[in-house]
Amino acid sequence: MDSSSTTFTIRMDPTAKERLEQLAKDTGRSRSYLAAEAINDYLDINAWQVAGLKQAIASLDDGEALSQDSVRDWVQSWDDAGELTLPEERPMTA
Repeated sequence: MDSSSTTFTIRMDPTAKERLEQLAKDTGRSRSYLAAEAINDYLDINAWQVAGLKQAIASLDDGEALSQDSVRDWVQSWDDAGELTLPEERPMTA
């Protein structure tokens, strides 16, 4: 960790703590290092998911949508010789 790091305390169940301690021992890394890496990975993954959800909601708010039937047909065609192309967006109807 770099010198600009800060201390953060968490509560975790004893089994998870034991697993963390074992992984630290097995990898030669500190518990703090492994925990910080795990938290950073979690944040990256969840930030990506939240950004995707926000983008999807904004598209729906703008009236952009794919019909459920067209998406179902497209997914069911995967790995077939006649695989369909991604369905076209269509304006939503109320």
